Amino acid sequence: MSYATRIPRHPRLTRLTRLTRLTRLSPLPLFLAALAPAHAAAYTETGDHLTVTVRDTGTGAAGVDQTFELHCHPSHGTHPDPAGACAALERNTRWGKDTFAPVPEGSVCTMLYGGPATAHVTGTWAGRPVDARFDRSNGCETARWDRFVPLLPGMDT
Repeated sequence: MSYATRIPRHPRLTRLTRLTRLTRLSPLPLFLAALAPAHAAAYTETGDHLTVTVRDTGTGAAGVDQTFELHCHPSHGTHPDPAGACAALERNTRWGKDTFAPVPEGSVCTMLYGGPATAHVTGTWAGRPVDARFDRSNGCETARWDRFVPLLPGMDT
C-alpha cells in the first residue's frame, strides 16, 4: 500500500485540484488578467487620497492657513507638488508600520523649537485611514515633519 492511498482525500483539496485543472484549460486566467489593470486603477484612485491642512507655516501668503488635496498613483490634486508629496509618502512607507505614527511616548527629544507651524493630514494611505497631526514643538517633532517634506511645507529654520 502506497503512502498516498493511506491518507484520505479531503473534499476541498479534490475541488482545488479540479479548479487548477480547469484554469489551465480555460481562458479564465486571461480574462482575469485583462480585468486587473482597471481594478487596480480604481482602487488606487480612491485608496490613496489625503487632505493636508497647514497652519502658521510662514509660507505662501504670509503663513495663511491652507488646505490641499492629494491623490497618488497617479499623482494629482491641489497640492503644490503632488509628485514630490507622493514620493515623500512612498519613501516613508514600510510594510507593517504606520507611516504617520506619532513620536513614541517617552522619547528623549531636544528642546529645539521649530516654530508655530502645525499640520493635520486626513484621508487614506495604503488602504489605511489616516488622521495625523504634526507640529514643530521639539527636535523629534521637527524631524518627523521634515521627513514628510514636500507633503508638508519645508521650513527654513
